[in-house]
This record gives sequence, structure tokens and C-alpha cells, in this order.
Amino acid sequence: MSTPSPRDLFDIPDHITYLNHAAMAPHLRSVTEAGKRALLSQSTPWTRAAADWFAPAEELRSIVAALLGTSADSIALVPSASYGIATAAANLSISAGQSVALMDHEFPSQVYAWRELAKKTNARVVTAMRSANESWTEALTRIIDRNTAIVAVTPCHWMDGARIDLEHIADRARSVGAALVVDASQYFGAAPINLARIQPDFLACVGYKWLLGAYGLSYLYAAPKWCERGTPIEHTWLARAEAEKFASVYRDDFRRGARRFDMGEFPQFTLLPMALAGVCQVHEWGVDRIASTLANLTNAAADQATAAGYDVHPYDQRVPHILGVRIPQSRQSKSNTSLYAQLAAQLAAENIYVSAPGEALRLAPYLYSSRADFDRFFRALDHLLCT
Repeated sequence: MSTPSPRDLFDIPDHITYLNHAAMAPHLRSVTEAGKRALLSQSTPWTRAAADWFAPAEELRSIVAALLGTSADSIALVPSASYGIATAAANLSISAGQSVALMDHEFPSQVYAWRELAKKTNARVVTAMRSANESWTEALTRIIDRNTAIVAVTPCHWMDGARIDLEHIADRARSVGAALVVDASQYFGAAPINLARIQPDFLACVGYKWLLGAYGLSYLYAAPKWCERGTPIEHTWLARAEAEKFASVYRDDFRRGARRFDMGEFPQFTLLPMALAGVCQVHEWGVDRIASTLANLTNAAADQATAAGYDVHPYDQRVPHILGVRIPQSRQSKSNTSLYAQLAAQLAAENIYVSAPGEALRLAPYLYSSRADFDRFFRALDHLLCT
């Protein structure tokens, strides 16, 4: 029997070109089946054992930790990246006059929590703005100084896949004594993260993009020092020591490690089996292989875009799994934002799905994608710009 191709593991019709994995991953067939079984199990709750409240979560925690290169004790199960960032904001210290450094047009999960923290402490949010021919890494480095208490960063810009050198930013943050908080939602699972080298205080990631899980279950890494003394933003009996014994739910001490930051109802009897099916498949494929395969696709697409007269980031300034395609000014008849949003809608009408979150068309393929998908995209784009 032949091994199924990655596309065969998804329920994607042949006429669909889906280059929008960065928005939401389509479910693997195995994830869908896991969800169905989980829903059915809710009809017979009397068959659920006490271990079912904790054992599946521990398995999920362990696989996510393995993908990240850390221990299960460092991983908390949370509902969203913003929840994880809020947890970081609730634990990190900042004083009046100090600042939080972040990028311009950063994803909101890395903005709102820091704005609120700055308001409460009379601190400031300092935003890195790129000048001409400057990378985001250079722009961020420029604003991190002795007044910086927290650096909030992502491995790439969510709008177009522009790469940020996390290792360089981590070194810069440490050199001024600043904490480092990473939102890896557009990276973890698609490309390797050197956690030991970066050493963030906290790293949050959604589960429904590159980790192939269900919407509503995400992950939070906490550095060892926060696992020992951190304070959760909600207090649930499930996070208390010996909760798995169901013997005493009135404990002041927490379960081991980052489990103190777990959300209430973390057993997630429906979403968790789906998340587990997703991360198991990512683990089986291997993040290195995923990144290499996607880099081959986006590099070829970048060459194709350049040959057709479109603008893309140079190879060393973009991540392997996201490609931002910009239309030259000479081919634009309206403002960038409205042009890209209109093009995305027109492409969707032809069953070609991309995003336009800013001044670019964001192409985010996955292992189910092929060169033929990009050929179809560029043919359609050329036609739309010529009509």
C-alpha cells in the first residue's frame, strides 16, 4: 500500500487552492475524527474515568514540549495567545517611566495587554517603526534601551512573513535587563525555535494554525523561574497540587511547573483530542522537514513573483512558510489596503484563498500545497490586474 500524500490527510477538494494556513489550518481528517469521537463521548459521561481529566492533557503537554525542545513542566494549556500574553503581563514588573518595546502593526495579542499594563503603571509602549531599507530586527534593536523593561516580539510579522531575528533580539533584551515575551503563533510548528538560545520569559502560541489543532486551545511556555513563583490570572482547583486525586480541592499550593497557569476546564474533553491529533501529526512529520518543504515552495514562488514584476522580501528577511507579495505602485490604481483586500476577495471568488491583512497579499502554504497552487494564484492575479 502506498503512503498517502499530506494532501490526502486533509479534506481539501481539488478545485480549492488554499494558501491561507496562517489564518486557520484546515483540519486533518484525523483531527475531525477525533472531534467526532470526543463529541459522542459527551453523551455517556458515566464512562469517563478520573484519569481522563488529566492523562490526555499530560500527553498533549509532553508532545508540545518536545516540539519546542523543553519539558512538559514548562507548558500550560490556555484558551488563546492573548490569555498567555495577559499571564505574562500579570507577572512581569515594570515601573513608571519604563517601556515595553514592540513592532508597528503588531498582532493585537501583543499590543492590548501591554497598553493596559502601561496605563496601570505609568509606563510607556514604544513602537518600532521601520525606516527605508531597514529590517524589523534593526528597527526593534534601535528602540531597546536601558529604559526598556519588556520586549514583546514575534518571530515574524504576521502581515507578510517578514523575519525577526529572535536570537539577536533576545541578546539585546538581556543586555539591558529586559524581560522577553514571544507570541509564536505564526511560527511554532512551521519552523524550528531554539528555545534554549532565546530563553524567553514567556512564549505563547495558538493551536489552530501551524500546530493543526482546534480553535480555542493554545499553549504557554513559562521559564523555570516563573514556574516556581508565578501567579495565574485565574484560580482553578484543577491547577492545585494533587487535584488529580480528587481528594482535596482546597489547596494553596499548585501542581508542578507551568500547570499553575493552566486555564480553568483545561481537560477540554472535545478540543483536546483534536489538538492531540494535530500535534502528533506535526511531530511525525517533523518541524525541520515541514520548514524545508515550505521553504522550497515559497522560494520558488518568490522567484515566480519577482519574474512577474511583483515585490517580495529577500530570502534572508522572510520566514520559510509565509510570503508577502506586493503590487508595484505602477500597477496600482487605489490605496494599498483597499487594493489588497479587493484582490483577496476576487481571488476567493475563484476558489483561491489568501489573506490581505496589510499592504501585501499574504501567501501561507502547507504540506498540502503544490507549485500548481502558486501557478494558479499568479495566473489569476495577473488576470485581475490586467482587467
